[in-house]
Amino acid sequence: MSIIIFGSINIDLITTTPRLPTSGETINGNNFLTAGGGKGANQAVAAARLDIPTKIVGRVGNDSFGQQLLASLQGANVDTTGIVVDENIHTGVATIAVDARGENSIIVVPGANHSINNIDVERLRNLLSDATALLLQLEIPLEFAMSAAKVAQKMGVKVILDPAPMPGKFPHDFYGLIDIITPNEIEASQLVGFSVNDRETATQAAIELFKRGVKNAVVKIGDRGVVCATEEETFFQPAFVVEAIDTVAAGDAFNGGLAAALDTGLSLKDAVKWGAVAGALCVTKSGAQPAMTDRKTFDNFLLRRQ
Repeated sequence: MSIIIFGSINIDLITTTPRLPTSGETINGNNFLTAGGGKGANQAVAAARLDIPTKIVGRVGNDSFGQQLLASLQGANVDTTGIVVDENIHTGVATIAVDARGENSIIVVPGANHSINNIDVERLRNLLSDATALLLQLEIPLEFAMSAAKVAQKMGVKVILDPAPMPGKFPHDFYGLIDIITPNEIEASQLVGFSVNDRETATQAAIELFKRGVKNAVVKIGDRGVVCATEEETFFQPAFVVEAIDTVAAGDAFNGGLAAALDTGLSLKDAVKWGAVAGALCVTKSGAQPAMTDRKTFDNFLLRRQ
């Protein structure tokens, strides 16, 4: 079986700086690097590095960034045959600033990601027959993410949604298409309409999202852990303590780890733990895709922390 990702593919332009600038301020940075990014591509690399057969459907531009990203994904053993090279628009770009504490601010210019349409949904349909899960995010047009979820649901494939970035209004009809939703505390707050900032409020948010129709709600609260609400129970997974260097793509690592566990037949509770491990290991390195852990490192970490 395999995991299919339908989503964004970006080039990340990353600067590190002692602190993030305030509005109108210019400050000196420390370092600059380019790396593969985009929430879809990040999740694909996260799963593939855990030795799970992984395919991605998306778009890049006909430019040097697009070629660099294709090569990077292929180097991580991601099947890229579902990627279209769009002749009419540039590859998606994200400019990322990371401070000394590992906190970040990000500006995304979607480029080819926003050219995704029903033709891409049809290409996705052809790949879903041997898939255990479809991973979605919202860096592609919302209507086509929903269309992809409908196709996956009809084919009996689990739909895992990272609702980021949050749209102005999240469609109520989307909830019933989702097997697992994985917002962080900011996204959860926007979805449920109250502040999510600790275990108690995350639990309330997860239960509310479950009531709205998702089969399982997983609310991530950073270095405090993860709350999950299902039909059978509500449980908490503590975060693994590590020294954080860069929090970019930790949520993408989580989703890749979660899906990888489900693909191997593990329970949701174990899958949430896998996600927490993958996210923890991600923040110990800089960048998005370069920070995704390999299976040997993952297994050793999990064994030590059991």
